[in-house]
Amino acid sequence: MYAYNQINQQLVDERVNQFRDQTNRYLAGKLDEEVYKQLRLRNGLYVQRHAPMLRVAVLYGVLNAQQMRSLASIARDYDRG
Repeated sequence: MYAYNQINQQLVDERVNQFRDQTNRYLAGKLDEEVYKQLRLRNGLYVQRHAPMLRVAVLYGVLNAQQMRSLASIARDYDRG
């Protein structure tokens, strides 16, 4: 099973921080909607008719039990039921 190492985690953290900054700039009106749309789509955030949907990348299509529980917890906490 694939396991993140420190370099992988650093890359993920940097990407998360970058997208957070882009989202904050968009919400503050400093980033054009069309530009932000391309950024959010590249980061897996889609706006459906009734709610946003976040695409989750699963490396090699394999999750361990703890990772699956984490995804289930996020779905329970943030989905509309």
